[in-house]
Amino acid sequence: MTDKKYSETIHKDGNYEYITVSHDENNVRIYTLKNGLKVFLAQNFDAPRIQAYIPVRTGSNNDPADNTGLAHYLEHMMFKGTSKLGTQNWEKESELLNQISDLYEEHKSTSDPEKKKIIYRKIDEISQEASQYAIANEYDKAISSLGATGTNAHTWFDETVYKNNIPNNELEKWLKIEKERFSELVLRLFHTELESVYEEFNRAQDNDSRLVQYELMDALFPNHPNGQQTTLGKAEHLKNPSMKAIHKYFDEYYVPNNYAMVLVGDLDFDDTIKLVDQYFGTIPYRELPKKSPVIEQPITKIVERTVKSPTTPRVQLAWRTESYGTKEAMLADIVANILSNRGEAGLIDLNINQTQKLLWGQAYSVGLKQYGYFSIVAVPKETQTLDEAKNLVLEQVELVKKGNFPDWMLMAIINDFKVQRMKGLETADGLATNLYDTYIKGRTWEQELNEMDEYAAITKEEVINFANEFFKDNYVIVKKEKGTNDKLIRVENPGITPVKINREAQSDFLREILAEKTKDIQPEFIDYQREILTDSIKDKKLSFVKNKSNDIAQVHFIFPFGSDHDRDLGISTQVLQYLGTDKFSPDDLKKEFFKIGITNDFKTTNDQLMISLAGLEENIPEGIGLLQHWMKEVQPDQQIYNRFVETVLENRAAVKKDKARIMTALTNYTKFGSFSRFTDIISKEELESTHVAVFTERMKNLFRFPYQIFFYGRNFEGFKGYIGKYIETENMAIPEPKKYPEPETTGNVYFTNYDMVQMEMSRIGKGKMVDTGNFGKINVFNEYFGRGLSSIVFQEIRESKSLAYSAYVSYAANSELHHPDYITTYIGTQPDKLQIAVDTLTELMGELPEVPAQFENARNAALKQIASARITRTNIFFNTLRLKKLNIDHDFRKDIYQQIESLTFDDVKEFYNNYIKSVHFNTAIIGKKENLNMSAVNQMGAFKEVTLKDIFGH
Repeated sequence: MTDKKYSETIHKDGNYEYITVSHDENNVRIYTLKNGLKVFLAQNFDAPRIQAYIPVRTGSNNDPADNTGLAHYLEHMMFKGTSKLGTQNWEKESELLNQISDLYEEHKSTSDPEKKKIIYRKIDEISQEASQYAIANEYDKAISSLGATGTNAHTWFDETVYKNNIPNNELEKWLKIEKERFSELVLRLFHTELESVYEEFNRAQDNDSRLVQYELMDALFPNHPNGQQTTLGKAEHLKNPSMKAIHKYFDEYYVPNNYAMVLVGDLDFDDTIKLVDQYFGTIPYRELPKKSPVIEQPITKIVERTVKSPTTPRVQLAWRTESYGTKEAMLADIVANILSNRGEAGLIDLNINQTQKLLWGQAYSVGLKQYGYFSIVAVPKETQTLDEAKNLVLEQVELVKKGNFPDWMLMAIINDFKVQRMKGLETADGLATNLYDTYIKGRTWEQELNEMDEYAAITKEEVINFANEFFKDNYVIVKKEKGTNDKLIRVENPGITPVKINREAQSDFLREILAEKTKDIQPEFIDYQREILTDSIKDKKLSFVKNKSNDIAQVHFIFPFGSDHDRDLGISTQVLQYLGTDKFSPDDLKKEFFKIGITNDFKTTNDQLMISLAGLEENIPEGIGLLQHWMKEVQPDQQIYNRFVETVLENRAAVKKDKARIMTALTNYTKFGSFSRFTDIISKEELESTHVAVFTERMKNLFRFPYQIFFYGRNFEGFKGYIGKYIETENMAIPEPKKYPEPETTGNVYFTNYDMVQMEMSRIGKGKMVDTGNFGKINVFNEYFGRGLSSIVFQEIRESKSLAYSAYVSYAANSELHHPDYITTYIGTQPDKLQIAVDTLTELMGELPEVPAQFENARNAALKQIASARITRTNIFFNTLRLKKLNIDHDFRKDIYQQIESLTFDDVKEFYNNYIKSVHFNTAIIGKKENLNMSAVNQMGAFKEVTLKDIFGH
């Protein structure tokens, strides 16, 4: 990894000029069309696909002050089509949309609540009429017909990014669809989507991290939109939108000189730029609105805020920085990594997390287009106050100010940055993401590539001087206390009448897209025996896949047993992380790994333990030696173990306060009952009474058990030359695995009380034993019926009835033979919508709806996705491990593809009737008990409220 000076060169090729950067191994080309559109192209031949992003340089920071949330809502409406896409009769539909727009202006300007209700009823009434002409989700149908994956978008401070991954033979059709979308905004099905956005707002209210983040940013940026305008917006603005304001925003900011086209994948440079120019080059350039920058005054004192929620208390501190790419932002990033470098060897990592002085601590730095911030999070133990937690992390900042960090740390951090960048740029998505982020921040690719040299030039003296100037009593502190969140906004169902979604209709535009034939990509199925080299040393099987991308290597020690065989195996690997050897203290071990840039990872599942090392291939031998020394010579320390037990028990208490973890536990209980892998954990009493040597002996003896080795790198012969000396004689037998019950789901409803705005409901049904002959049917069923933006469930739940932001039905085939499949339905909605949500799901699940065009679209999309997918890198090996559980020894995608090729709707319907229709479901519901609609609950089965102890098992 030699440092190079990157510099731009301008090239002329036919009608197009483009910029490249010297020494850029990714050979990125940057074009600028006559209308100002920036086009970033790069090649990646992993698969015949293209990762496509359209980043727009606008986000919530450009929202009008009286219309916050507008940019995000516009992002949603960009999926609704145009005057050609998504309509059956634009002339009639547009008249009604204009009426709706005028009514929204009247609604916004009216302060009388009763008059607002009357106007809204009129909006709802005309929306019903307009929906007769609308075709819901036609953009998604068009895109999915290409075999696209990852169709989505996001909005943030200064960006709105539209995402697709497409087969490369469908590039022109994709450009045709996107050109149509970016040329015109039509706000159809507006009020139902608005309610879906409000459901997203409700989900955010129930998100503890957002609660703290909003308060933090508000205090950090009392004037700048960074802190004053959240992406989702204010509730009163969401409930009083202006269609005219959204159109104005689109006209001002969605112009080609304010967005870019990023395409990375299997593409031809010349052909691609011509196609992009053909479609997007005709969109006219427009001047952008003039905006005066908002300048924040320096923070000169500590600003303290307090928020409350039911979760574990914590404290978060933040200092405002200069913008991304500035020297100050880079220095802040360096300091963040001196304190926390991915949990490896930072001061907080070692002095707080490793020594277990807090439940958890971390530092990080965020650079934005204007300003940024440096932040530290500290989660105290139950016996500690928030101020004590704050003081502990501030002590680590003081160490930086005094220069009390090792001299080698800076170079190790820079090397880690380089390795992480190398990993990121090796995939089409990683490179494309880096390119769009560079564009959004207004930087050049040359600046981005030279950034590593700028980091490398930073000296320890500069870091110390910066820390002393930067870290003063000029920070924001948000104390997150345990309690009732009095800022939650609870609203009534506005009473939206379900709109028509016209599933079987197709616009002329879509018919043209579907009729336009492209040369099919032929699927390529991998020969695992040819792609994976194998050998053996002593009694160990070695497998090898060549890394064709870069100098990063991985070695995995794979043991064919897990927590089913030894319940305490996971705890043993966790204890190890806090212990040293006769040669290295626990801190020194972390430092030694970080110095050589090697990460280690211990992952225990029910049937496997995998110990992995990753980093530059030249350092892998040293990493293996260090790992082996650590595990062989680990020193049991009862005092450290006792602190570990305290931390484990406090973490167990903490997760029982977290909504997402509670829902996970409740869903598991609903699926498996009171005894399962999730609840079968080592008890408090066992933990406290066990000697640490019980766990360390497991680690010392581990390499005497059967295992195999997988190496991903460049030099297999070299690897074989040094790995043998670490292989011991195998003389330990694998214990018999414990069997866990997989009970029938018999129609029970399990409820856990939690103070939140929404209700979340998941229904789980135990199906028949896994049958690999069904995998093609399952693939198409999920695409057609249950998952994705153009599925039957999404259209009915969200598009028609506006019941939820997220809803799905998913059939999950078991990953192992002789075990059952499971069918899961999910919806998160307002409590007063629960009844209609239950009724809608019940109706949908009664008979599989037949929409021939939509089924054919789902079938073709599944075929195109398989045909254009390729198995690469470490997945070549790990796929064989997954398939082995199903007794399959070849690329099973071939069987799935062949089944889908001849699949009919009757085949899927028969599968539905035989495998899904008769299934009985248990139901998991989490929410505020006083808001629970018992009428809706009782129709699903026998109700039982379960405690946290019931569902967590402790």
